[in-house]
Amino acid sequence: MNDLTATKARHLPGDIAVWMFIFAELAVFGILFIGFTVARSLDPATFHAGREMLHPWIGLLNTVALITASYLVATAVHRLRHSEQGSRLRLWLALAVSSVYTIGKLWEYADLYGQGYNLGTDTFFMFYFFLTFFHFMHVLLGQIILVVLAVKVGNGDYDGTDMNGMESGASYWHMVDLVWLVLFPMVYVLA
Repeated sequence: MNDLTATKARHLPGDIAVWMFIFAELAVFGILFIGFTVARSLDPATFHAGREMLHPWIGLLNTVALITASYLVATAVHRLRHSEQGSRLRLWLALAVSSVYTIGKLWEYADLYGQGYNLGTDTFFMFYFFLTFFHFMHVLLGQIILVVLAVKVGNGDYDGTDMNGMESGASYWHMVDLVWLVLFPMVYVLA
């Protein structure tokens, strides 16, 4: 294996500072997930009753939306890296598809709040609202990043020669998706 092949094989996509931020965020989510799991083991009846009030079909729709958006982001990075057309369109489509999550989550919050559920209802809803809203804020930041990436690709700022910014934004987006892939079954299925 020559030096160029070895360098490409060890390439970390994006900027190291973004990866440090991603690992810090994953650590925070990990601590929250552990807290949720411990609380659930101490009071399974409350967590089961709380889960029964959720909307699993919205959670599933949100999962499909985020996975689809991640696929579109990944293909946008691939197309840009290989100087192919369609990268900007895929980023805008990822934003549109991820908006299904945003709208679904807002609808679910409004519905639950309208039924009288909030952070103070019980331990389950305290964790539910805190965890999902914390994730929701990450999705919103990810959507802002997608807009910035799409605009930069459209302006020709990213052309496939320097992928650092594009890869950094995509890595953040995939972290948001990864967290949801743990959060959805933990809250909507296993609680």
